[in-house]
Amino acid sequence: MKTLKSFGILGIGTYVPEKIMTNFDLEKIVDTSDAWIQKMTGIKERRIAAENEATSDLAYNAAIKALNSSNTKAEDIDLIVVATMTPDYFTPSVSAILQKRLGAHHAAAFDLGAACSGFVYGLEAGGNFIATGMYKKVLVIGAEVFSRILDWEDRNTCVLFGDGAAAAVLGEVEEGYGLLGSHLGTDGDLDDVLVIPAGGSRKPSSHETVDNRSHYLKMKGTEVFKFAVKSMPMAVEKVLENTGITIDELELIVPHQANMRIINSAAKRLKFPVEKFIINLDKYGNTSAASVGLALGEALENNRIKKGDNIALVGFGAGLTYASCVLKWAY
Repeated sequence: MKTLKSFGILGIGTYVPEKIMTNFDLEKIVDTSDAWIQKMTGIKERRIAAENEATSDLAYNAAIKALNSSNTKAEDIDLIVVATMTPDYFTPSVSAILQKRLGAHHAAAFDLGAACSGFVYGLEAGGNFIATGMYKKVLVIGAEVFSRILDWEDRNTCVLFGDGAAAAVLGEVEEGYGLLGSHLGTDGDLDDVLVIPAGGSRKPSSHETVDNRSHYLKMKGTEVFKFAVKSMPMAVEKVLENTGITIDELELIVPHQANMRIINSAAKRLKFPVEKFIINLDKYGNTSAASVGLALGEALENNRIKKGDNIALVGFGAGLTYASCVLKWAY
């Protein structure tokens, strides 16, 4: 029987657009307030892509940083996986655009859609090509320009999201390090809780769909919150069970950055100090597939992670999906 290789993250790169939109800016657009947004979400500001920036641009900037961080040449990348819900086009994929732009001419490339769980899904999907020995180096990216699919007249959604990208270069690591296990799941019964109704094959674009504002994200906030406070701690518990690691052996949890109330609820259920959760949603809001990677990158920049630390990543998102993994940090 063929032995699976150990794989892990060799380098991380992140990118956020320059433009900052504060809660006070939003007060001028919709009926809301800085105090209300902070109380309900913990968000103070978010980044918004420039008019000439698309998802592939954000992804490219993060990818370059990840390649440099891991001392990897683009031509040595065997596979590019991009997790996104906001591609530049229906086709070609963001990953194909990046393959050309990076000069990763030997790389296969595909996008995946797992919404806010996408970065963790990408690590598992891309990393298993290394585990089986098929590929040596994989570039995984979570990138979103969510500002393009938000209804800026809907205060229930436009205050929550921001734009950003995070990239990780995966490769073989010494045995016992890297990704130790994961837990992925979906509850398709809740597929209508987060949805963009029009623009796809179910309801193609038309004058009517544009007039009805059906190309923007629609969210049933209460249902999402209920799912999140249940699924986030459950996903962490499942991956700990899968790996045989106890909660006390975790150094950090890097959660999806959706809402501070959700993170506080997860910390309470897991009996894990909220101070050991990596949190940056106050600065960036919910960046969907980029969220977990952005927080992980910030933890590294702030020297919160050292070799041998057990780190749990966890996300949840449209689908509704959830995903978790545990990494023993390899460098």
